[in-house]
Formats: sequence, structure tokens, C-alpha cells
Amino acid sequence: QVQLVESGGGLVQAGGSLRLSCAASGNIFKINSMAWYRQAPGKQRELVASITSSGSTNYADSVKGRSTISRDNAKNTVYLQMSSLKPEDTAVYYCNVRAIPLRAISSHDYWGQGTQVTVSS
Repeated sequence: QVQLVESGGGLVQAGGSLRLSCAASGNIFKINSMAWYRQAPGKQRELVASITSSGSTNYADSVKGRSTISRDNAKNTVYLQMSSLKPEDTAVYYCNVRAIPLRAISSHDYWGQGTQVTVSS
């Protein structure tokens, strides 16, 4: 089993910054991609940013230029640094990891419990 623990959410004023962290633990053979999604009230969950095992990144247009995703493979941890935050960035942010568990032959998607980010105007 793979567990994800997120941290770093909170209340911030517009224009401020936050850094989200997500640490994966458990019976992990290999982590492939890592990503952050978010879901605002009344909206569908959307991809914010993703990073492959080789470090290639992808960003939603809405956060491009304001956010940086990174990972520490030694710690099985993914980070999302967000700056110039806007009220429309308010959402629950979820960590997603695509990993191959020990003794498994295929990868599985795992989700964190979510962390609230609220940006006040």
C-alpha cells in the first residue's frame, strides 16, 4: 500500500505565495509521475501541474508562470511552489502519484487527502 501525506495549505492574501508538499511512503517499487490537482467548490477536479520521473513538467495554463512543480526522488516527495496567488486559485489541492507497488506488475494511481488553499482578495 502507498500512503500520501500533504502539507502546506492555508490562508494567504492575493499576491502571496505558498509551497505545498506531498510525501509518499509505503511499499513502493517505483514512482513514475507525480502531480497536483485542485478542485474548487462546484467545479471538477483539474490538473494543476505534473512531473515525470525524468523531470519533465506540465502546467495548466491558469498557473503557468506562477507555479513550479519539483520532486525529490530520494524522499519520494513532490512540491508545488505557487506565487502571485489569486482568489481563483482557492481550492482543495490533491497530490497524485502514479507508482508501482512492491510485487506489482503495473502502476496504480494514489491520491492524497487534500489540502485547502484559500486566497483572500
